[in-house]
Parts: sequence; C-alpha cells; structure tokens
Amino acid sequence: MDGTTLHAVVARTAMALPAVTETQPFGEGADVYKVVDKMFAMTSELRGVAIVNLKCAPPHGAALVRDFAEVTPGWHMNKRHWITVSPGEAIDEQMVEDLVANAWDLVVAGLPRARRPFDPGRGGEPA
Repeated sequence: MDGTTLHAVVARTAMALPAVTETQPFGEGADVYKVVDKMFAMTSELRGVAIVNLKCAPPHGAALVRDFAEVTPGWHMNKRHWITVSPGEAIDEQMVEDLVANAWDLVVAGLPRARRPFDPGRGGEPA
C-alpha cells in the first residue's frame, strides 16, 4: 500500500465510525481523528513519508512491531500504547481498516459509560 492510499483508508474508515471528528490541532498536514474528544488516530508525514499513528493495546502493538517492518512504536506518542504504520507491501486495506476500528474500540472502552457513543461491552448498537 502506498502512502496516499494509507491516508485515504484511515480517513474513510475513521469517519465512518460513530461520534468521530477530524481536527488539525498540530497544524495543516496532520489530521487527528477523535471519538468524544479523545484521539485514536493521526495521519501525517515523517521525513516525507506518509504515516499513521494508532492507539493499540500493548500486546497487540508489540506483536505488530515484531511481525511487520512497516509497524514501529508510536512516533511522538507513548510507545507502549501507540503504533506507527508506514506504507509498504505487507500493509493492506483490510489490515488498516481493522487497526483503525481497534483503535476506536480501545478509546470508546476507556470512556465513562455516559460519554460512550454506545457500550461495546454490552453489544450495544452505535448511536
């Protein structure tokens, strides 16, 4: 997957999820995706290469970093809870969609119940 496609898949997938907003708090060129004002994904460039930072459970992130050269600990983020995905042959659309959805799920699960767009632990439907 190339960088343009990586950013496009992240944007499309993130914006299709409930209660998501897109902001640019770090300036133009860095799109931040939030659910109920909590960041779960960010697209940007690092040394001219498109990247995406995603919230990730530590064991899952460690396995991805181990298994994929295109996945590294989160750039400018908490390296335990965030990963950075770069373009490459091993990265495909389904993987990116799944990583974005998982990042969203992690953030929603950490919100107080009253602020969640729905309760993922109870099998609720998106609001």
